[in-house]
Amino acid sequence: MRPIGRRGFVTTATGAAFAVVGSGAPGAAAEHRGARGRDPDPAPAAGPGADPAPGADPAAEPASEPAAAAANSFRFRGMWVATIANRDWPSRAGLTAGAQKAELLAHLDKAVERRLNAVVLQVRPAADALWPSPYEPWAQCLTGTQGRDPGWDPLGTAVAEAHARGLELHAWFNPYRVANHTDPARLAASHPARLHPEWTVPYGGKLYYDPGLPEVRRFVQDAMLDAVRRYDLDAVHWDDYFYPYPVAGEDFADDDTYARHGADFPDRADWRRHNTDLLVSEMSARIKELKPGVAFGVSPFGVWRNRADDPAGSDTRGGVATYDDLYADTRKWVGEGWIDHVVPQLYWHIGHSATDYVTLLDWWNATVEGTGVGLYVGEALYKAGDPDQPEAWQDPRELSRHLALAVERPGVGGHCYFAAQEVTRDRVGALAAVVADHYPVRARGPRAAGPESAS
Repeated sequence: MRPIGRRGFVTTATGAAFAVVGSGAPGAAAEHRGARGRDPDPAPAAGPGADPAPGADPAAEPASEPAAAAANSFRFRGMWVATIANRDWPSRAGLTAGAQKAELLAHLDKAVERRLNAVVLQVRPAADALWPSPYEPWAQCLTGTQGRDPGWDPLGTAVAEAHARGLELHAWFNPYRVANHTDPARLAASHPARLHPEWTVPYGGKLYYDPGLPEVRRFVQDAMLDAVRRYDLDAVHWDDYFYPYPVAGEDFADDDTYARHGADFPDRADWRRHNTDLLVSEMSARIKELKPGVAFGVSPFGVWRNRADDPAGSDTRGGVATYDDLYADTRKWVGEGWIDHVVPQLYWHIGHSATDYVTLLDWWNATVEGTGVGLYVGEALYKAGDPDQPEAWQDPRELSRHLALAVERPGVGGHCYFAAQEVTRDRVGALAAVVADHYPVRARGPRAAGPESAS
């Protein structure tokens, strides 16, 4: 299937609602990407929940009409829940089904308490599944053994319980990662990567499916669409991993694939970008054919290209760019309307010397203008109060200032916070400040009451 342009499809009734409320996600502690967006240090264990806001009543009515208007302008308020390596949930592998469910419900309840309206749950962390998939084994993060039945249906439960609380449930999938190691023998015996070792490429100490193989592209789409078919999802969500982040001194070994499938592309980089374009455009078309009301969102690394490499790029000096290093032309996907919303990971502070938050906010705001694609900003809640982060992140109001800037950009329709354990812990009260300053009432998603309602 060739890429197909679907510019403007979100102007349907369902799509328009998602253009206002939309979706958004990213990785786990093992995936945090320092200069690339997240830090390499493991996140601390979640502690007791912080007070909703210093001196503020979370149930209080808005102080003024302008405050309520500002709150309603940020209609998407999301929280990522990472399951890879048990980053956010379950807290550890091997808990009983009852304990796993209790932890999940606690995360959902905390999202409601923080006046959020969407949960982005990682349901396919490493080519395994948090539902009874006929394509892939049960996820290792549940029982500690990949392929072992956990005794319940986590995704089905998450959908039902999120909707019961007025929350959207966005199912977060990683398309190509197979394992955080390179030993196929450690995978479940029935794992497709063991049955088809020719589909895989070891790189940087991890194992990936080869994005250049048409059979791989079709298989990963089929595996993800099984969840769309089975469950009442609000959105399909992809993170920033397509071709893997570059590892110094290593080449991604796709010579044979390029020789077989890249004859029309004298430049391997263009061929790789074409492969990713196909993955996105084909999945977009298949979702809309299967369930037109399900939105499709992608959460890319925040820098598409630096202006030094492309006049259309941002005035940044990012060490990585999605176009050049991940072979993901995210700007094109927005322009073609292949996605309903984009959730760029703007994980830097205001005034960062190389990747300033405001510079990137303006670039993405301009990128979505006139496209009908929703823009929801990924926010680095995990950095707030981290002593290893720059001074700006020690200020509890840094994130609140992000939202104050975003309300002045008409393309921005909301924010998504990385990640669930920080939503609970709120180390220095940064999220509490956001709630007090910008979320005086709880904004409902389109499922609950339509795009104009709040309560």
